[in-house]
Amino acid sequence: MSKSGSPQYPSDADLLSQVRFDPPHGKVWFNEQRMLLFHASGMGLLRKELIETLGLERARGLLMRFGFHAGFKDAALARKLRPEITTADAFLVGPQLACIKGLVQVEPLELSFDLSTGAFIGRFEWTESYEAEAHQQQFGLAAEPVCWTLIGYSSGFTSYYMGRKILFKEETCAGCGAAHCRIIGKPAEEWADRAELEKFYEPDSVAEELLALRTQVSELQETVRAARSSPTDSVSFIGRSAGFLKAKDLIERGAKSRASVLLLGETGVGKEVFARSLHALSDRSAQPFVAVNCASIPSDLIASELFGVERGAFTGANVSREGKFERADGGTIFLDEVVELTPGAQAALLRVLQEGELERVGGTFVRKIDVRVVAATNEDLQEAVKKGRFRADLFYRLNVYPVSIPPLRERAEDIPLLARHFLGKFHALYKKTTLGISDRALRALKNYAWPGNIRELENMIERGVILTDHNRSIDIDSLFASPPDEDTGHTLVSQTGALKLDRERPPTRSPYDELSVRLLNEGFSISDFESAITRNAMALANDNVTQAARLIGMTRAQLAYRLEKIKGE
Repeated sequence: MSKSGSPQYPSDADLLSQVRFDPPHGKVWFNEQRMLLFHASGMGLLRKELIETLGLERARGLLMRFGFHAGFKDAALARKLRPEITTADAFLVGPQLACIKGLVQVEPLELSFDLSTGAFIGRFEWTESYEAEAHQQQFGLAAEPVCWTLIGYSSGFTSYYMGRKILFKEETCAGCGAAHCRIIGKPAEEWADRAELEKFYEPDSVAEELLALRTQVSELQETVRAARSSPTDSVSFIGRSAGFLKAKDLIERGAKSRASVLLLGETGVGKEVFARSLHALSDRSAQPFVAVNCASIPSDLIASELFGVERGAFTGANVSREGKFERADGGTIFLDEVVELTPGAQAALLRVLQEGELERVGGTFVRKIDVRVVAATNEDLQEAVKKGRFRADLFYRLNVYPVSIPPLRERAEDIPLLARHFLGKFHALYKKTTLGISDRALRALKNYAWPGNIRELENMIERGVILTDHNRSIDIDSLFASPPDEDTGHTLVSQTGALKLDRERPPTRSPYDELSVRLLNEGFSISDFESAITRNAMALANDNVTQAARLIGMTRAQLAYRLEKIKGE
């Protein structure tokens, strides 16, 4: 244990000998640590901007943590320079370094400590504090002590040295008009206002709050863009295939209702784009649209991300914040991969759907919420219910208005339209103009199986635009990373004089494959077939040319031409 009273400084020669200037390499060294020389006025300006930007309390905490780190590092260095750390001389490295660095002149008034028991009491007088001077220059006399970095430095140095948390505070401060600053330090638990002192050394949530605000701004920007553009301009409404038109019709019919919508379809079919179109067509279009991929959020955070969290609910919850549902209040929330929700999150979602209310994680206050839920999954939710992965009651609430989005392999006639849309997008993005997709490449696109659906098509068109020179057609090699099988997905082979499908090839691509093979084996004439289907269509439509053309899948003009051709025969 050191003696109580006013200790005297040992020689600082051992400390000064560690300072080394290395101008050729732009470095200043203190032992093995790189140091920096700054203008005190520059540090004062930084302090001023921190206070004006973050506020007094947050700036104080930031500077105290900065000082704590510096003191902690210096204490580690003190142990190396003066190995006899059980003496007061070793401890006084901290005050001596503060003097050497030009931070403040330190006069020890009282120092008593015992490393074996952790007992500590220290009183010091500060003269010429750079912080007090800087604060007075920028703000005048302060109402409360302002030597935050120096207090942090003293606490960090002593905490390392003692192996326990020692906190200092200013009893008087030159920044408040006193002749000198006087500080006192003792173990954290001996302070009556311990919690108030310790909060300044806890990580600040300012970054988390800024991230939340940035997310909200981004979501508002998305909402504004959606409101300014017509939903019919989006990729979700490009197509003419039967399956697509059915899904589009369901979206348009259901947009004005309040019912929850369940979008079903494989990965990459454009479920989020359908959800955005539903929102843009609804009465909520002027309100937020918030998209959430449930599979991308860790299971232990998903409830707080969706429903918000109150401060102190769990370790790391340093601030209360709203969740995705509160941000979407009045608008629409899109829950992709909804099957990935945890049981607790499923229960909370069911409460939102049934009661229109939620509670934040760790909270007790019930908040009313008005959000339309659009959920999506590429899994069979009914099967997930059977396996116990998904609540049956939640499934029934979400399945009020299901919409199935067909995979791209079932929308072959839509591929040229979608490809043209993406070409326009990437021509603008890369400031390049191509002559479009070659016939051979387009045929390959229409015959491809599309495991990644529309997302894969978009990526493929982007690759084609990147690899194709100006005013050149995009060829097949520019679209596909490896040469595709240009077959139609199946092959007709002859065995014993008859044609049959090769079952070792990929599955058939059209419902008419089996019929076409049978007709070919029976001696097929395409002209006779065309005449027969035209006559039958006219008969079914009671000679209404427009209706007959719709049955066949062609325009009225095309059918009228064929009728004239048949009459001529």
